[in-house]
Amino acid sequence: MRSSQPWRTSRSRALRSQLVAAETRLWQKLRNRQLGGFKFVRQAAIGKYFADFACRECKLIVEVDGATHGSDAEIAADARRTAALEQLGYRIYRVTNDDVAHNIEGVLESILHELDRSE
Repeated sequence: MRSSQPWRTSRSRALRSQLVAAETRLWQKLRNRQLGGFKFVRQAAIGKYFADFACRECKLIVEVDGATHGSDAEIAADARRTAALEQLGYRIYRVTNDDVAHNIEGVLESILHELDRSE
């Protein structure tokens, strides 16, 4: 069982209340085991990071990236974050806000494929 860390709980709650439109749309499709029966949580504290969506059972993190992930510094920060999460045994699957907005079914199919790879 994970230890209680009130600051992490508070931060997760704050992040959940500030979801962008693409995250909200994807969450509506992932919640309540709607995708292949897999359980997802949102804004999950993993290591020192918060994952947009995580399936702990399959150790898969789904990150929804917006326009703020395009500069060299942001790409480098994402790479460091990915490496740290991979060291904890997680795989990271990234989708863009645009993908979620215009091709949600394709995004869900790709996530399901990634989940199936984990089993």
